Amino acid sequence: MGKFSAFKLPLKSLPAGSHDFDYRLDKEFFLNMESSDIRDGSIDVHATVNNKGQYFDLNFEIKGEVTLLCDRCLDEMQWPIDTVYHIAVKYGQDFNDDSDDLLVIPESDSYLNVAYMIYDTIALNIPIKHVHPLGKCNRAMSSLLRKHRATAIGDDEMQDDIDDEIFDGDDTVDDSAATFQEPADPRWNELKKLTDNI
Repeated sequence: MGKFSAFKLPLKSLPAGSHDFDYRLDKEFFLNMESSDIRDGSIDVHATVNNKGQYFDLNFEIKGEVTLLCDRCLDEMQWPIDTVYHIAVKYGQDFNDDSDDLLVIPESDSYLNVAYMIYDTIALNIPIKHVHPLGKCNRAMSSLLRKHRATAIGDDEMQDDIDDEIFDGDDTVDDSAATFQEPADPRWNELKKLTDNI
């Protein structure tokens, strides 16, 4: 049995009228999709297939949340998903997905696997940059980011404004919480002397 066989819609055997299908997506689904962004999820999908004779009208209601990694502090964060997707499917000579609204599948296909449609719809509802809301990032990582950031000369005022947006003002960190250590290589000290002379 394939990874996504539960997502096969038996279009050819569906009588005329409306038919409902429900799916529950979890960590296993996203692992099988080999998703690098989505670490986990709890998503409910309700699919309605309306056989209209000449074509099939598919509607998906997708609700739940996925677990992502924050791009700033690398801690896990929850992202809500609440979206719908609609597509019409009809049988034809060859497979054709050139249109956003119509999918043509070969007459030889008895089933339509909707797993990738569902995954793509979820992925398109996740922003390119995933970050915690202001002040919710890991404090240890936020402190390290502030400590090791690169700034150009004269950018101090602008950088302070950016810091106020990113950090909630309390960047004090217990040293035991930070697992990073200063480099022990003496070459860094020599390089630091060069930058101090500028």
